[in-house]
Amino acid sequence: MDQNEQIPSGVLLVDKAQDMTSHDVVAIARRSLGIKKIGHCGTLDPMATGLLMLVIGKATKIQDLLMSEDKEYVGSLTLGATTNTQDAKGEIVEERPYDEVSEEGVRETFAKYTGHFEQIPPMVSAIKKDGVPLYKLARKGQEVVREPRPIYVTGYEISRIELPEVDFVVQCSKGFYVRTYAHDIGADLGCGAHLSALRRTRSGKFTLERAITVDQLKNEDRADLVNSFISLAEISLMRGA
Repeated sequence: MDQNEQIPSGVLLVDKAQDMTSHDVVAIARRSLGIKKIGHCGTLDPMATGLLMLVIGKATKIQDLLMSEDKEYVGSLTLGATTNTQDAKGEIVEERPYDEVSEEGVRETFAKYTGHFEQIPPMVSAIKKDGVPLYKLARKGQEVVREPRPIYVTGYEISRIELPEVDFVVQCSKGFYVRTYAHDIGADLGCGAHLSALRRTRSGKFTLERAITVDQLKNEDRADLVNSFISLAEISLMRGA
């Protein structure tokens, strides 16, 4: 890119595919756009799909602001098995029968996890201890004490119960771990659980409606990708600034 050409700025919404990291998406965007100054808002685990917000150029200045907004996820949990990562990518550490669990029990337990409460973040997470991400310590077999963090759930819906599977939608705060939500619900039900599917559908006022696929990010012309940006002016209007 010509040094004198102004770097385009804005937010690009991407529908992240499964089995790739959020950083993988940033790397693809840097190659496709020829722009180094790109970050993302809110890491999605490799297992998860859905809305990943890329901040490009001057938009990197509002990264923290955009990351602080509420999110919505569609997920599934599977009862009867606990994993070391709290999701389906991990190794099963305990299996327990779930035949005593009732639909009513599932609904009552979900209802407990609303409003403001605290979560202990999972060991396999990007949270840092003395500058080292916890997941790196977890890989070495180390476990450290994690402080409970205040989070909140503003709404949820259970869309399907076919034990051992439960499908749900949850609206939550920044810093909320859906993996831990599934794990804690399973613990309360006495049989354990892990998150078996996850898709982010909203972050603040941004939804998947204007998101492009990873294939489009890889293959579309640079000009078309830039046209997909949400401008800083539009973001100000959306946020009511």
